[in-house]
Amino acid sequence: MSQTSTTPLLDTIPTPDKLRALSPEQLPQVADELRREMVDAVSVTGGHLGAGLGVVELTVALHYVFNTPDDRIIWDVGHQAYPHKILTGRRDRIRTLRQGGGLSGFPKRAESEYDAFGTAHSSTSISAGLGMAVARDLQQGNNNVIAVIGDGSMSAGMAYEAMNNAGALNSRLIVILNDNDMSIAPPVGAMSAYLARLISSQTYGTAREILKNIAHRMPKFFEDRTLRAEEYARGMVAGGMLFEELGMFYVGPIDGHNLDHLLPVLTNVRDNGTGPVLIHVVTKKGKGYAPAEESDDRYHGVVKFDVATGKQFKTKSNAPSYTSVFGNSLTKEAQKDDKIVAITGAMPGGTGVDIFAKSFPERTFDVGIAEQHAVTFAAGLATEGYKPFCALYSTFLQRGYDQVVHDVAIQNLPVRFAIDRAGLVGADGPTHAGAFDNTYLGCLPNLIIMAAGDEADLVHMVATQVAIDNAPSALRYPRGEGLGLELPDVGVPLEIGKGRVLREGAKVALFSFGTRLGECLKAADELESYGLSTTVADARFLKPLDIDLTLKLARSHDVLITVEEGAIGGFGTHVIQALADHGALDKGVRVRSMVLPDIFIDQDSPAKMYEQAGLDAKAIVAKVFEALGKGAPSSKLA
Repeated sequence: MSQTSTTPLLDTIPTPDKLRALSPEQLPQVADELRREMVDAVSVTGGHLGAGLGVVELTVALHYVFNTPDDRIIWDVGHQAYPHKILTGRRDRIRTLRQGGGLSGFPKRAESEYDAFGTAHSSTSISAGLGMAVARDLQQGNNNVIAVIGDGSMSAGMAYEAMNNAGALNSRLIVILNDNDMSIAPPVGAMSAYLARLISSQTYGTAREILKNIAHRMPKFFEDRTLRAEEYARGMVAGGMLFEELGMFYVGPIDGHNLDHLLPVLTNVRDNGTGPVLIHVVTKKGKGYAPAEESDDRYHGVVKFDVATGKQFKTKSNAPSYTSVFGNSLTKEAQKDDKIVAITGAMPGGTGVDIFAKSFPERTFDVGIAEQHAVTFAAGLATEGYKPFCALYSTFLQRGYDQVVHDVAIQNLPVRFAIDRAGLVGADGPTHAGAFDNTYLGCLPNLIIMAAGDEADLVHMVATQVAIDNAPSALRYPRGEGLGLELPDVGVPLEIGKGRVLREGAKVALFSFGTRLGECLKAADELESYGLSTTVADARFLKPLDIDLTLKLARSHDVLITVEEGAIGGFGTHVIQALADHGALDKGVRVRSMVLPDIFIDQDSPAKMYEQAGLDAKAIVAKVFEALGKGAPSSKLA
């Protein structure tokens, strides 16, 4: 199926209905142009490159065979949806990807009618797709629902729960397993493509139904044996017995880059499917762009880069990232303590666990996209005297919340949670913001909760977690670089529940929890220039809160401002509760809490996001003047 024209085709395809007007012979050219467009766009914006490159042909085939947007396509995880965005009316904005005011890096329902479901977290597509399919059936509709799920997303239990339910309900649902790691598939080629076409065809489906009808007329023993023989025969030829046992009709594996293989199978399944079907498609992450194909991570996530060479334009910083400080600190602690183990959920590089793994591979456990399991796995290790560090992004720990409550906190097991990406995260936007952990963890008994004010304190807090052997603990730190401080050679455990005062004043107290500490110090400098003597204190601990320091700040200042990188209900709420319990709110101090606003903040640079959130130094100064009942002067801060 190869017919290349000198006339660009992508320019003639603003939406998928125009794509469907082309001949099948023109589709390889569309795929080639789509791949080049995606590489060029991501070279300008940065983003997730490898996954999208791997599904170019699949994206073209899906929009060609199915009548989108009436037919629903769900992309899971959503960072493989860049080619989909280009084909669905957003090509003119694709170079705003992940920028302030631009396109989201993930499918977003508010952005396009072609984005059937928001999927910035993984493993949700089959559940959502089944819900859409059942809604269609209840309304006696006839549209198709297609969930495209990556093999990494298949590592989460939710996907199997959904398939099990889909098999029981028997609603017409198409699941496409995008296997880009060759972790499941046997070799693919002409024979497997032929078998996939045969199995998905009407002829095979009719023969299978005839076999079922004959079997149903047999005694029960022969019926069971006959149907099981058919399943095992097909499983031996094509694989997929696990999916069959869950009630999914398995088709594949097929070459996800060969349109001659994809189109007939998708067409057969569209026209002949009755219940849930799983199509196993094998792709190559980074396909078609040599630098991505040759990279170990297939250019999973990239910053701006040169298309010709693939060289990424990474900004140099003298300050280490908080993630690397955590990874190096944990590695040093593990050199002294062979009970320390590290656990992560498919994010070793994103959490610093990869640094630990280089020295201690046998004590490193990447459990895949399975946060619930990660938490309880850590709890099991803790019962046997090990010191598990469960390193997860704040936004992903949300998925293991019941396990934190039931399996860790209630049993008071010393699991150490290392919570990366606390606060706002920039280009990944609201789906990845670590906005809620102060609140959802702060309400739990037994849990010790810390936040590093800077990278040097993070080193000491890792040592503190190692030393805590009688309770669970959580340590939160943000994405990005530190302040460039000199790091201690060795971490020294902190006194639990004790904060620190960085500068003394008499009029205003700024009480920080987390890395807004740097902004508090900037704000204090400006407040001093207006004659407002300012104290800056770092709480270090949300639980147990330093009550003595909290009361001292309230009783010796006119204004007390709490500042945190989290939603309402976190550190500020705990401070106000403590002041109320001790009658300190009756003494005339003016207390204000600065938290993330009650909205989901769209992607932008972290600095602009915190400015929008009202959590930068300028906003802190304005809040002080507001508490004093005075109009804020024109800020001297940039």
